[in-house]
Amino acid sequence: MQDAKAVSALARAHFGRVFATRSAQERFRSTAASRRRAAEDEAAEQPPCALLQESAQGDVIRQTRSSAEPASGRISINFDNTVEAYRSKKNWELLRSLLVFKLCSLDFLVDKNKEIMDLSRKFLGQKLFEKLMKMTFYGQFVAGEDQESIKPLIQKNQAFGVGSVLDYSVEEDLTQEEAEKKEMESCVSEAEKQNHGIDQREKKFKAHRQFGDRRGGVISARTYFYADEAKCDQHMDTFIKCIKASGGASVDGFSAIKMTALGRPQFLLQFSEVLVKWKRFFKFLAAQQGKDDVDILEQKLELEHLQESLTQMGVGAKADIKNWFTGEKLGLSGTIDLLDWNSLINDRTKISNLLLVPNVETGHLEPLLSRFTDEEEKQMKRMLQRLDVLAKHALENGVRLMVDAEQTYFQPAISRLTLEMQRLYNQEKPIIFNTYQCYLKEAYDNVSVDVELSRREGWFFGAKLVRGAYMYQERSRAAEIGYEDPINPDYEATNRMYHKCLEYILLEIEHNRKANVMVASHNEDTVKFTLEKMNEMGLRPSENKVYFGQLLGMCDQISFPLGQAGFPVYKYVPYGPVNEVIPYLSRRAQENRGFMKGSQRERALLGQELKRRLFKGQLLYQPV
Repeated sequence: MQDAKAVSALARAHFGRVFATRSAQERFRSTAASRRRAAEDEAAEQPPCALLQESAQGDVIRQTRSSAEPASGRISINFDNTVEAYRSKKNWELLRSLLVFKLCSLDFLVDKNKEIMDLSRKFLGQKLFEKLMKMTFYGQFVAGEDQESIKPLIQKNQAFGVGSVLDYSVEEDLTQEEAEKKEMESCVSEAEKQNHGIDQREKKFKAHRQFGDRRGGVISARTYFYADEAKCDQHMDTFIKCIKASGGASVDGFSAIKMTALGRPQFLLQFSEVLVKWKRFFKFLAAQQGKDDVDILEQKLELEHLQESLTQMGVGAKADIKNWFTGEKLGLSGTIDLLDWNSLINDRTKISNLLLVPNVETGHLEPLLSRFTDEEEKQMKRMLQRLDVLAKHALENGVRLMVDAEQTYFQPAISRLTLEMQRLYNQEKPIIFNTYQCYLKEAYDNVSVDVELSRREGWFFGAKLVRGAYMYQERSRAAEIGYEDPINPDYEATNRMYHKCLEYILLEIEHNRKANVMVASHNEDTVKFTLEKMNEMGLRPSENKVYFGQLLGMCDQISFPLGQAGFPVYKYVPYGPVNEVIPYLSRRAQENRGFMKGSQRERALLGQELKRRLFKGQLLYQPV
């Protein structure tokens, strides 16, 4: 049977041509530890969560510094100490912050910010306009025009214990119509164009013109639209320059990338659909064995029962099915769990052969699309090759690579490809970091499954936790197109999810020191929660297992006290010519409106420090 042969080949194959051949590793079980952690998570009281922001692409540079840990061993940081928070800032910088934050809270200015900037440019002329921007919004949120001009800021922040995430923030200034056209051209295959719906694709994983402009409803995350393969090579070259700059500036740098910058997104849509359908098929089989109500890692299918079910469904002969689950020492315990099941999906020479999905009604494997062109096959391979090139450059330069999260119709593929890179490159230390969006209903399952895999196979787990940047877009798309909303029902549920994921990773760090996490948060409660858990678990900042991140121009009262105390903390530092970063500044103004309306604390602290300096006679204060 053709379907059975396809599955058998799928099970025997390894993640070969793109990710290189790896020797099969011995698997071991740690369900007791998983069960204990799950019980602890259920019992833990969840405190308020932060408003998390996506880090944009770029390079992280951090100065190596000694930690200022107290003799008692307990970490204590005062976020009300304005002297420490603004030690690096001159008085005019504090005044600029107060002005910009106030302007960002005015609805009219924010709603019409692009029109106002265009009008100002015409009225003032280019030179005066650029000076005005550098004195206000550009100067607050952007470091400079090129890598040379931003060096003074980077060096100053390093001197005060804060690293930098470099990002060349130039974006295409596309109209909505242009963005929609590019998206439809890059996400619809030739087979779909010709067959007009004959291929059985799910609505969620198909391109829809009304949501083709992926910038809609997105505030902080950069958006890439596919133009051609040459443009993807340019993006890769930009990422490589950032990696090399980071490696040259420190011994523990970061660089962040987005996978949609590296190739045609059609493959991410299709591979995501395959992964989701395979996972759904596993849950269908678990339900047949009466195990659909237990935690995802506790869903263990009895191998003999599973083989009988697959045989009855006509997927393949019993002897063939038995071979599938022993190809890499699977099923030796007599059971199969989700991690074992996932290992059946591997890369092969012809990548389009990956895109086979189980049909629950017929029990057969079917191709996701009727055919792929040779060019589409090459485009898929080139995306994975670019990803591999970046991982190798990161390893060679001693830089850690963070893969940013994106929309849920891309994310399963992004996470799976990132996981495969972790299995390859995180054998001796954490090089590859995945991003988890905690506003998703399945965030905890995703984190726990990936941590368990790293534990079984013995590699270093790396994660960045964010709240997520696509909530409004995701909800609107799900409602209009007609599929389940992937977002948690309310803000409180997202708070609980974030802290549940964070505590799970911190527990993993406590027990084997092989996990690592970036807490990307602008909220003091989240940072304080993390510090309290680190105290309870005996995790020291000098171990460099827990990192913190904020945006340039925001929340200095969090970043700099953490840096002074020896924590690995980073500022995301955008740069680029004034005119070409206007789209970034426009989004930042919108983001700060919500942030500043939600909290007056930062403005109060800025005003407090200015008053203190005035009364102390420090009118010409200079950072030391």
